[in-house]
Amino acid sequence: MDQSVNIKKEPLDRKGAFLYVSKHHAFGTDALLLADFANAKKKDAYVDLGTGCGIIPFALLRDQKVEKAIGVDISREAIFLAQKTAEERGLTDRFFPKLADLRDLPAELKTGKFTLVTCNPPYFAEGSGIKNPDNVEATARHETDCTIDDVLDAAFKMLNTAGRLCICHRPERLTEILSKMSEKKIEPKRIRFVCQRFSLPPFLVLIEGKKCSKAGLKIMPTLSLTECEEEVRAIYGDYKEGYKLY
Repeated sequence: MDQSVNIKKEPLDRKGAFLYVSKHHAFGTDALLLADFANAKKKDAYVDLGTGCGIIPFALLRDQKVEKAIGVDISREAIFLAQKTAEERGLTDRFFPKLADLRDLPAELKTGKFTLVTCNPPYFAEGSGIKNPDNVEATARHETDCTIDDVLDAAFKMLNTAGRLCICHRPERLTEILSKMSEKKIEPKRIRFVCQRFSLPPFLVLIEGKKCSKAGLKIMPTLSLTECEEEVRAIYGDYKEGYKLY
């Protein structure tokens, strides 16, 4: 990793949990919402694709929702941050960072034995919007190295029958994503919209699909970040509380 990159500790709760982040690899509300939506179980064989600083796996490990987690990313900087966090928090026996392109996964991940895959993918299709001149940030936001097809193809190879893929994305791409999930035999089973307040359009959609499942989609109640206070506090209250230590 470029040693000139500035990194810092980001607190995850008021009990001392943290992770390392950088300018290129930080996180926001979307990742915490996805971690909660994934409804992970301790017995899950779990992988996070495009893990970045590892926020989703580390959030699930913090809450004891999974026993172990694998985080895959194409960025050496991201893997460095995740590895450093795991080492300093004594989690090297529970979190396993993998430097890999999800379009060319190592053999140990293409087993068809995993039960849960999460991914917070780039939201912008290649050629749409204004591309960031910073190549690392462009990769994180635009589908230059990771399209929705790439995510679905990778997840299909990794998941067992009835294994779950949970992703978050922009609502304007929902029909495209649902269509491709069915096409790739990861059937959409559950979706939830997220808005700032009920009077405004949603800015995020959370989607769960199951490999080789029958059709049948459940629409969950919309989550308002300002009006569903109790649920929002349960989702990331500990993260906000962590800042009281700093």
